[in-house]
Amino acid sequence: MKLAILGAHGRIARIVEERILNEDRFQDIELTLLLKRSSRLNDMKDNPRVTLIEGDLENEKAANAALAGQDMVFLATVDTSPTNMITKNVINAMHAQGVHRLLAASSIGIYQEEPNQKFREWNQRTLKDYLPPIRVEDEMLRKSDIDFTTLRFAWLNDRDEIAYQITKKGERFVGGSGSRKSMADAILKIVETPTLCERETIGIADPSTKDAPSVVR
Repeated sequence: MKLAILGAHGRIARIVEERILNEDRFQDIELTLLLKRSSRLNDMKDNPRVTLIEGDLENEKAANAALAGQDMVFLATVDTSPTNMITKNVINAMHAQGVHRLLAASSIGIYQEEPNQKFREWNQRTLKDYLPPIRVEDEMLRKSDIDFTTLRFAWLNDRDEIAYQITKKGERFVGGSGSRKSMADAILKIVETPTLCERETIGIADPSTKDAPSVVR
């Protein structure tokens, strides 16, 4: 399989990349990594399974270059632009390159499905400028013919653990936070079995944070 990761220097993206390159079960996966400054991933430049591409997702040519010949795409950058240019460029590039499977990073709160009222009020207030375009991103994917999975991450923490539960659109999140390692693990489960969660908007959170009025960073 050939997997393109767009926004490849992000912290969750880096966990995904390192696990793919170091775990035997992913040994047949080749990575194409798009980021604004490819020098940030110089530690991977000599790996025969890695292709680095320097470019900006707001440039459709860069998206096309990264998606050529790919089987799956992980959009690791959350599209908070008022114009949703990143999402538009990725959809157009997928059509142009004949790529069908997309995993797209998103956020808790786009459908007000936080685990409790106090947390919902805090989250909606804190993210009020970002949630509208992130919601549009998911709506664009749902209206498209792409085999997408929207990954709504809970608030992220750096706990050295994998503990999470997946919920679907219309279901309340089981928690308000989750580790980056957990988010990466959920992504890798879909990479390993690409039919999982096809054309679904899922939430990923740690059930132990269900009563948290704020988040653990």
